[in-house]
Amino acid sequence: MRVLWVKSDVLLPLDTGGKLRTWHLLRNLASRHELTYLGFASADQRQEDVDGMRAVAHEVHVVPRVNAAKGSLRFYAGAALHLFDPLPYAVGKYRSRAFRGRVDELLATRRFDLIVCDFLVPAVNLPRRLPCPSVLFTHNVEAEIWRRHAETKRGRVGRFLYATQHRRMLRFEARTLARFDGVLAVSEADRDTFARLYPGAIKGPVPVIPTGVDTDFFVPAPSRREARSLVFTGSMDWLPNEDAMLFFCREILPLIRNHEPDVTLSIVGRAPTPAVARLAQQSGIAVTGRVDDVRPHIADAAVYIVPLRIGGGTRLKIFEAMSMGRAVVSTTIGAEGLPVIDGTHLMLADGPKAFADAVVRLLRDVDRRRALEVAARTLVVEHYDWSAVAGELDRALTQLARHGVERAASETPADADVPIGAKQPHAAH
Repeated sequence: MRVLWVKSDVLLPLDTGGKLRTWHLLRNLASRHELTYLGFASADQRQEDVDGMRAVAHEVHVVPRVNAAKGSLRFYAGAALHLFDPLPYAVGKYRSRAFRGRVDELLATRRFDLIVCDFLVPAVNLPRRLPCPSVLFTHNVEAEIWRRHAETKRGRVGRFLYATQHRRMLRFEARTLARFDGVLAVSEADRDTFARLYPGAIKGPVPVIPTGVDTDFFVPAPSRREARSLVFTGSMDWLPNEDAMLFFCREILPLIRNHEPDVTLSIVGRAPTPAVARLAQQSGIAVTGRVDDVRPHIADAAVYIVPLRIGGGTRLKIFEAMSMGRAVVSTTIGAEGLPVIDGTHLMLADGPKAFADAVVRLLRDVDRRRALEVAARTLVVEHYDWSAVAGELDRALTQLARHGVERAASETPADADVPIGAKQPHAAH
């Protein structure tokens, strides 16, 4: 098939879970299909990163975009401009005439068998009427993330603002799901949530493309018996990760240190927000920022922690830790949707005391820790290597493309040919 793959960024460097997931899937798909990739490129994007995308796509097209650093004056000024936009801020900030123009140009000069919109937000720049079948590849239920933000936010103003964004995301997500010939989810939990929140919006069944991991890259590194170190990895400018670390350091880590006073924590990931960066001022906490390779940091830890209270999507970080044979303690939300068994592949714990108790138990009970490490590695090697996951995606896309052609032949096309939100002023990017 000739596939147009639309995303909100360039995949390189591979410094987020979403980028890693798409990279590995495209790497496998590129051997079977002709892929054209379109995404935004930030002002500081290296040309070698754009060129490197040709390893997973036959054609690469980018549209320049200026990203405001989270927490900066420019960031807050941009957010303020979107207060009265009917689109959610996380979507509206990606609305771009230049991107829409490039989409129109590609559709006018190429013939595609399928369009894949990777994540929700690029859909804001797609015309409503498309010349071929289209698939929305979701990595999260976005409205659920904003709902959980609103529930966990402190302060009346903060809760109001996040609740407003939640309502806007509900409307946008519902309309967008209904536009596509097919929708893909990353877990059965996400698929069920779509059905509950948006009954009747999605055409046909929702295939689940599970999380995968490069088991040849993330190889086991048995933890040291005497280790007292914890690690968390992830993009630290993503709000659920920021919330997780602030929550852990404020409410869980002190409980752990009541029993194990020499415990240390490494927070590993790109672009830590100012609040996360300040955690490094506390004794025994390291905030690394972006690293070229997360494996040494995971290997040094006795326990990998996932104290997420907000989230959705792939949970790629857990599978990477499991592939390295690392014992994981996660909240239920942190591992939501993963095919894992509590007490066999990892330990699930909700609430500060339960989470702290689980970590302390694994620090002290080395045999228990070793059993989790072995079971975790075995699970991902046998069932969740990227090559197997990509095969599932290939079959799903082929089937959805065929069904889209059949549906188009039996339906009258819509008259509208405008992107969602086109009646609103376009933001300059």
